[in-house]
Amino acid sequence: MVSGGVRAARLVCLFLLAVLLFNYPLLAVFNGGGTVYGIPVLYAYLFAAWIAVIALAALVVRRLG
Repeated sequence: MVSGGVRAARLVCLFLLAVLLFNYPLLAVFNGGGTVYGIPVLYAYLFAAWIAVIALAALVVRRLG
């Protein structure tokens, strides 16, 4: 059984990753004029990053829970 400290550390790392993903310099990279299947690149990036953060959080909680 994995201790709660490992789960907490992984969730903190996931939080820091989310902060980096949604911080200005990285968002500015995707703030171009292009589209992906008709969706602006920035919106597609935000949606994909948000889904990835949720999936990783579910993985951490379910695997170690």
